[in-house]
Amino acid sequence: MQSFKEFIDEAMTAKTRMKMRAAARKNKAKIALGRKKAAKKIASPEKIKARAEKQARNVFIKKILKGKNKNDLGFAARNELENKLKKKKGAIQRLAKKLRPIVKAQDRAKLKQDSGE
Repeated sequence: MQSFKEFIDEAMTAKTRMKMRAAARKNKAKIALGRKKAAKKIASPEKIKARAEKQARNVFIKKILKGKNKNDLGFAARNELENKLKKKKGAIQRLAKKLRPIVKAQDRAKLKQDSGE
């Protein structure tokens, strides 16, 4: 089975989705523990880059869907959305680069707030 990162670039089939669900259920305790540990650390530059790219993708998804919810779309419509996003990859990268300082500041603020409580 491929890792999650390898699935980001390709659409998932129903069978693959089922495998991912089973793997997530099996490892949910480990995932939760890892998430808890990671929340207490400053995000690495790679993590910040990934978060900025995700935010940039979400901006473009909102523009394309015009207020509709992505979860309400069928598989074919989601696939079409992914194809549209692939065409806008350069614009997404540029926006992500501009968002990085904002994401970094958000991460630092979250850590500061968590340690203050």
